[in-house]
Amino acid sequence: MKPLKVAICGAGRTGHLNAILFKQLPNVQVSMLTNNQEVVERHLANLPMQALMPDSSTLSARPDQVSTDASVVVADADIVIITVPAHARPQTLKAIAPHLNSSKPVYVGAIPGFCGFDWLAEATLGERSNVVIWGMKDVPHTAFDLKPGVSVKMGGGKSQLYVALHDRESAQSRQHLEEILTTLYGPCVTMLDHYLEITLTPGNPIMHSSVIYGLIGPYGQWHRKIFPQRMCWWTECPELGAYFLERMDQESQELCSVISQRMGIDLSSVKSLKQEIVEAYGEQIRDQSSMLSILRTNQAYNDILAPMIPADDNRAGYVIERESRAFNEDVAYGLVLLVEMARRFELKVPYIEEVLQWSVSYMQGLRDSALDYFPRHWPRTV
Repeated sequence: MKPLKVAICGAGRTGHLNAILFKQLPNVQVSMLTNNQEVVERHLANLPMQALMPDSSTLSARPDQVSTDASVVVADADIVIITVPAHARPQTLKAIAPHLNSSKPVYVGAIPGFCGFDWLAEATLGERSNVVIWGMKDVPHTAFDLKPGVSVKMGGGKSQLYVALHDRESAQSRQHLEEILTTLYGPCVTMLDHYLEITLTPGNPIMHSSVIYGLIGPYGQWHRKIFPQRMCWWTECPELGAYFLERMDQESQELCSVISQRMGIDLSSVKSLKQEIVEAYGEQIRDQSSMLSILRTNQAYNDILAPMIPADDNRAGYVIERESRAFNEDVAYGLVLLVEMARRFELKVPYIEEVLQWSVSYMQGLRDSALDYFPRHWPRTV
């Protein structure tokens, strides 16, 4: 039996954790693509990576290949899993495209698959008929406290993993992908009917941006102030952040409803964020009565720190990092896309627009965004 050859592009928290978990499986080969030379050097020194599990146990593994060279990592891969942030995906896809095997199906997907990954992959790989484009709605597990090449902590896992393919893909490819992902993640994989079910699923773009806006936006407690210490995203979420999150989620649901009606697509799987979190984490949430209590009492969210850096000019304390994924990914490739999709359907989304405009100002403008690859004629096909 031939081994399943998995290439992971990205050595962040999700990349590390997936690599370690996959190497616990029989007959699975794992290669990692990273720009972090330290991770490569530790691999060359035969040093394993460790996953610190929620029950305090430890898993160890050493990938078969770790390299900064895309040709080494993806040349014979059966499946490519891209875990880099959305703003790094264009460069990653361009790097791997020339080296993908052309003599067999190669399943190229993103985890998570939001921010219109199907459109980006089509723009980059569209002429490669053997490439099957897919995405997973969310990460299989939360992961945090990464020490590159050394260890990562695993938080709560999802009870179901939802996957979709680009609408160009065949039923046969869909079945084969489900088999591959079930091998890797177990019998919790559910295939969705349309990729928009992933693109429109509420997640980090509205979660992270609303919390930051509630903290340091014009009405936030920490507006133009310095935090005395680093804080956690969710267990210390402000009421104002949860307020905006609920309303941004409602606007996102309204967008789903309009798209479903006008395009004739069943988007009933796209649930409210509150329902998504409760279904994903279940008993790990001690108080499910409100959005604020769900965020603050979800054990899977414990100890996950907000993106902060020391304040400049020798001032004591911390500030929210402008260069974090919460801006470069969630705003530039998430909120921007939602607002543009709403605009094309003439739908007002004032809360999302308010947070977007403030966020773009805080990050001192957009360098690039999802609009770079969002199809000009969408929702028309030509």
